[in-house]
Amino acid sequence: MIKSKLNRFLFAGIIVVIFSGFFSGKDDIYIQINKNIDLFGKIYKEVTFNYVDKIDPEEFMRAGIRGMLGSLDPYTVFIDASRKEDFDLITNGKYGGVGISIGIRGNKVTVIDVLDGYSAQKQGIRVGDDLIEVDEQKITPENVDEISSLVKGKPGTIINLKVLRNGDKDTLSFNLVREEIVVKSLTYYGFYPPNSNNVYLRLTNFSRAAGDEVLKALKELKTQKEIKSVVLDLRGNPGGLLDVAVDICENFLPKNSLVVSTRGRDPESTKSYFSTQEPILGNARLAILINGNSASASEIVSGAIQDHDRGILVGTKSFGKGLVQTITPLDYNTSLKITTAKYYTPSGRCIQKIDYAANNKAVSEVDSVVKTSFLTDHKRVVYSAGGITPDTNVTEVNDGEIIKDLLMKGFFFQFANHYYYSNPKEDFNSINDENLFSDFMDYLDGKKYKFHPAAEEQIDQLITEVGNKSSDKDILANLNRIKTEFEKLSENELKTYKNEIIREIKVELASRYLGNDGKVQEELKHDNQFQNAYKILSDTGTYNKLLNIN
Repeated sequence: MIKSKLNRFLFAGIIVVIFSGFFSGKDDIYIQINKNIDLFGKIYKEVTFNYVDKIDPEEFMRAGIRGMLGSLDPYTVFIDASRKEDFDLITNGKYGGVGISIGIRGNKVTVIDVLDGYSAQKQGIRVGDDLIEVDEQKITPENVDEISSLVKGKPGTIINLKVLRNGDKDTLSFNLVREEIVVKSLTYYGFYPPNSNNVYLRLTNFSRAAGDEVLKALKELKTQKEIKSVVLDLRGNPGGLLDVAVDICENFLPKNSLVVSTRGRDPESTKSYFSTQEPILGNARLAILINGNSASASEIVSGAIQDHDRGILVGTKSFGKGLVQTITPLDYNTSLKITTAKYYTPSGRCIQKIDYAANNKAVSEVDSVVKTSFLTDHKRVVYSAGGITPDTNVTEVNDGEIIKDLLMKGFFFQFANHYYYSNPKEDFNSINDENLFSDFMDYLDGKKYKFHPAAEEQIDQLITEVGNKSSDKDILANLNRIKTEFEKLSENELKTYKNEIIREIKVELASRYLGNDGKVQEELKHDNQFQNAYKILSDTGTYNKLLNIN
């Protein structure tokens, strides 16, 4: 009997040891969490009540939350009530407003886009109108950040906008009804070049409706004529919803193809996503345009197409965001967006560029992103980490410094307004380039525009410094002579970049005369990356060679 009890006691002891071994880690983390919550709470209360200046308890706590999350990665963020509408827009592509986009051009807050079918467009607001008042509140570049909250609002409510038009000659007032604005993810689709069988799609984000938009567009275009090739433009696309990226891939990849997989600390975050439908364009040649601002869902699509050798990637290396976020609703109309997994392309590579866990004391176990090689379906070598490298590297045209200066100061935009209101009924396709350039030069003269390159500014600084030393007269004379030469050079810069200037002006004019579609087509005429992609799609040998197709 004693022996039996002793055996049971020993057995129970073994069970305790074993289970303590299994659960000690979890118990430890709960102890650590409770200890530090208690410590954090005491510090929060102590400072809030006793700091020398009065503390805003809510903002103080928000600062603590931001600081805590800031030790992880830039995508793990607290979403308070004031930002929730912006995240809803990114996710669902909807908001309450009047259908305009604004930007700063020169020293004015200007309407840069008007969405078709909404209140602003129906009431007659135009691209180029300068916004001066919203519900009697003055608008300037200094308070431009407040405009979004002023213009957006509950659908059905009325807002008054006051604008200046036609070079400040006309002051117009509009009473607009806010509506539910559905922002298109697919901002352009159509056959381009116009007489070709090539489709051009410009996708700007991966909001909830993006997959449906692309599928609907392809179905519509297929009724017009045969689609032999597609250029999908993901340049500047920051991403969006992962499942929408899968939807986009389903238009091109064979059914049951692996699109992407995710792996995280929680077993539930480990998933694989496959195409579930027969592709609407299974045989059309495909090119995807990417650049350094193509991220997240854009890279999921690009990686899947590249790994399955379904199409070519053209442009420059992508951003390199291989992290997956989950949004968890919290109390008080707030949410937490937290990184819960990394995603992997079909070949198994994670393209995350920055390893936020490395050398981070807040992270106790590091799952490092290592750069190594992988193979596509056709045995082409691709690499993990650092974004996605295109199959054909084509850089964007690097315009001269004077073009960037004119763009920054808004002169192309302003001149387009001036020209349009001076010639409202002119046929865009009949505009003479030489006359257009001459008119632009006269316009710049009237604005007393002078181009000062960075080198000239540095010489001015040297002249100032040397001028304070009476012993350096010879050096000062030489510097002034160089400055004079620079001024002569600057005068010739406009003529040197004549073709580029005409290009920029005509893109702006196309938006005034032909609308957004016309503007996109005008841009594509001079788009180096698009033109290279289309050339490859038109050449069977080059296309097959890039994809290792025998």
